[in-house]
Amino acid sequence: QIFSGDRLLVAIAALLLVMFGGMIRGALGGNANPFLWHLVDLIFGKFGAKMNKKGRPKGDLIFRGFMLGIFVIALVFLLGRALEVLGDHYSTWSLIDILALSAVLSSGAVFASMGRLYRALNEKKVTPGAYFSIARSTRTDLSKNDDYTITRVGMGFALKSFDKAVVAPILWYLIAGLAGAYLYAALAALRWRFGKEGHSGGFGDAMIALEKLMGYIPNIFSGLLICLAGLLTPTAGMTRAFLGLGKQKGQAKYEEGGLPVTAAAYSLNVSLGGPTTDLDGDTIKRSWIGPDKATAQLESVHLHRVVYICFMAHLLWLAGLSFAAVFEGNGLNLGFLPF
Repeated sequence: QIFSGDRLLVAIAALLLVMFGGMIRGALGGNANPFLWHLVDLIFGKFGAKMNKKGRPKGDLIFRGFMLGIFVIALVFLLGRALEVLGDHYSTWSLIDILALSAVLSSGAVFASMGRLYRALNEKKVTPGAYFSIARSTRTDLSKNDDYTITRVGMGFALKSFDKAVVAPILWYLIAGLAGAYLYAALAALRWRFGKEGHSGGFGDAMIALEKLMGYIPNIFSGLLICLAGLLTPTAGMTRAFLGLGKQKGQAKYEEGGLPVTAAAYSLNVSLGGPTTDLDGDTIKRSWIGPDKATAQLESVHLHRVVYICFMAHLLWLAGLSFAAVFEGNGLNLGFLPF
């Protein structure tokens, strides 16, 4: 039912809700990720941290992470299915579906957090919550990084959020309803909490592998939207972005953001990634992403540009959903499309 008119309208309404609601309210508790990710972290974060004991054999850690992942996925899937049944029973204006889908999305809160960070970097002074929100949302210890690194972390966060908290959950909702969206969101939340972008030492490996099964195609969609958004963004380049996706060097691994991060780095002609330290004290050795000789000394102006390109990508995604909803409502059969 990927082109179901009802689901398309619910997806549009939920995305608009989290866009404007998030910009008004800001990040919940300083965490700009979807509400469901908050719940997974609150309920299973400390328990998972205790299971992930350093020094144990990697195979043991992989098994522990896999078992925890399956348990969380099953619970969240059942929650999504229950909300789906509830929405079918109380179908007035699809309110339950809209609210339930918005719980696995995040958009406006990300923009609000990026705005605070931009003002802090641009004015060269610390403002309340500016660094805290980015640190908590990315699980990065920003106290040990300079402004260049903090800017790269913020830029990467905006791009990854567009993929994991906007495009992917909506796409899975269109394919498989709330149960599908919640199943993906559970995997994305586990990946965020324990995956460490592929540097988990084993505990998060199974979680990343499972998330990749559902997230690979949405990652391609997100990358293409970021490329197209380069056409609408001053100083960016759509052609550079598309050419960059075909290069062998300067690519972001899927675990480190994949195509959206690569597309933005080439579109804006900057270098993203680089090593950081997470909140657990582990070193995350990210690859350097972008064109050869591109600058990695990024400042507030670069942060502004990536916010702009992400906003344009949001508008393109909304336009695509609206186009499908309008023509589906007019009886046009879109089943000929290959997705």
